[in-house]
Amino acid sequence: MKKILLPTDGSENAEKAGEYAISLADISGADIIVLNVIDTYYLNALPQQDLRESLNKELRADGKRAVEKFKANLEESQCQGYCKNIQFKVLIKEGKPADVIINTIDEEGVDQVIIGKSGKHGIEKFLLGQTTERVVRESKVPVNVIS
Repeated sequence: MKKILLPTDGSENAEKAGEYAISLADISGADIIVLNVIDTYYLNALPQQDLRESLNKELRADGKRAVEKFKANLEESQCQGYCKNIQFKVLIKEGKPADVIINTIDEEGVDQVIIGKSGKHGIEKFLLGQTTERVVRESKVPVNVIS
């Protein structure tokens, strides 16, 4: 195994998935690609331009915070000694999360995906749960779902 894809939204399950990815990468010598997807797919359906722009800006900020939080947690804990030989690549992309994750698997030559079961609360949790389920169904590589 050479590359692990770790989609993250900053949720608790995404953090648990990150911990698992680090331990697996340490054992296998794989690199980790940390991916945050800014879900702009539904913004096109909104009729108000100013609302679309405001939400897009907020989603970008959330995505950046999620990746920065993950990186800060790694640096703070120093991965409990596991990160010494692990290479990290950070990607922030836009689109429909499941589509972006599936495309990134192919584009980056990923060998395995490690993803949280679901992310945030309310309707977002429902949507993110569906994203995970779709990635499991459509991925051509093994997917570990962490809860």
